[in-house]
Amino acid sequence: MKKVLKYFKENPIVALLLAATLVMGVSVENFASWGNLSNLIANTTIRFVIALGVSGCLITKGTDLSAGRQVGLAGCIAGILIQRGDYTGRVSPFPEMNMWLILLIVVVIGAFIGYLNGTVISRLHVPPFIATLGMQTIVYGICLVVTNAQPIGGFQQKYIDVIAGRWGNPREFNLPHLLVVMVIMGCIFWFIYNKTTHGKYMYAIGGNEVAAEVSGVNTGRSLRLIYMTAGIMYAIAGYLLAAKSGGASSGLAQGYELEAIAGCTIGGVSTTGGIGTVSGVLIGVLVFELLKIILQFLGVNPYYNYVVQGLVIVIAVALDIRKYVKKK
Repeated sequence: MKKVLKYFKENPIVALLLAATLVMGVSVENFASWGNLSNLIANTTIRFVIALGVSGCLITKGTDLSAGRQVGLAGCIAGILIQRGDYTGRVSPFPEMNMWLILLIVVVIGAFIGYLNGTVISRLHVPPFIATLGMQTIVYGICLVVTNAQPIGGFQQKYIDVIAGRWGNPREFNLPHLLVVMVIMGCIFWFIYNKTTHGKYMYAIGGNEVAAEVSGVNTGRSLRLIYMTAGIMYAIAGYLLAAKSGGASSGLAQGYELEAIAGCTIGGVSTTGGIGTVSGVLIGVLVFELLKIILQFLGVNPYYNYVVQGLVIVIAVALDIRKYVKKK
């Protein structure tokens, strides 16, 4: 109980938003429905996968502004390759392909892009902000070329059913298949961050990169691996998002990198480096999604959502920096 109270004391935004959620659940009809919960889980899963990729970059005092565009590119490539053979608007030059083979293809592409990011940052010493900003534009351009700026549809039904399907009665109790992805990814990253040498190196680099290098850590290789892992997560997220959306376009996942960074920051991943947990990332992403649902149920103009979300990001970072200054 003391640990919970301490967490809420250190993360007041989480406490406030959870309190608002409880109030909404009691006072607003259908807010606490199974349908709403199922949608929350599905939306949170995809954002959580992206945030896990971003978290490693943030822990090492970096960032990844190309995350959203990488997700969009992966979704578009997956969408093109997964199109039905009899679809009249078919773009893919290949015959119908197995959905798991397509997942492997987009993961390889994501890993390559992430490795490029890590190489530019570690070998050319370009600041992560600039390196990933440049990659964001490059990836978006590639996505426009690949799709010809046209929407992609006509997906194989099996792909949609397996990824975006749900267990249970849609009108009563139901849970999305994406819940399995959330649990598996959370467990994998918890193990990496807490039980592997790579995880220890990651936190060491975030704490003090020079000291980590002096103590024998190959910081360049670790950074390349971190950004490559991030690229893989974005590819998986894009593959999932295309199925959930039932279509893809060059605008898919636009701005998702900011939501991922916000979720990480709200969940306790410090912008000063060296601090962050998988459970914190999940809580941060979940709370951020709850905020969007609360605004929707309150009937707030959707355009104001960006204003509120931006304020939450700024406040979360300000509180994080304040905690860091106090500790010093």
